[in-house]
Amino acid sequence: MTFDTVKDLGTWMPVRGCPGRFVLRGAPATYSITDLLGEGINIQEFRSRKARDVVCVACLDDGGMISYQRPDGTWLHTLNTTEGFSRKLDQLEIDGKAVRLKS
Repeated sequence: MTFDTVKDLGTWMPVRGCPGRFVLRGAPATYSITDLLGEGINIQEFRSRKARDVVCVACLDDGGMISYQRPDGTWLHTLNTTEGFSRKLDQLEIDGKAVRLKS
């Protein structure tokens, strides 16, 4: 799955001050990463001391999704270019090489 394929699935707004990162707008708050990407995508869950919520990561051919699952069952989805994906994984202290190897 590609960045452009996912971008066509919804309305994505740039994250201010974060080049290459976009947040999903207009979807129901309970819309999960699996609802968005489908069952056939490898989604990995992480806990990061840099995020208060569960971090769900899916690699794309040219970037990746980073979604946050809140305790109340709501979600925040971000779509990332290759550069934005790597930068955010580093900020979250998630090993990007390990993520790609598992995908």
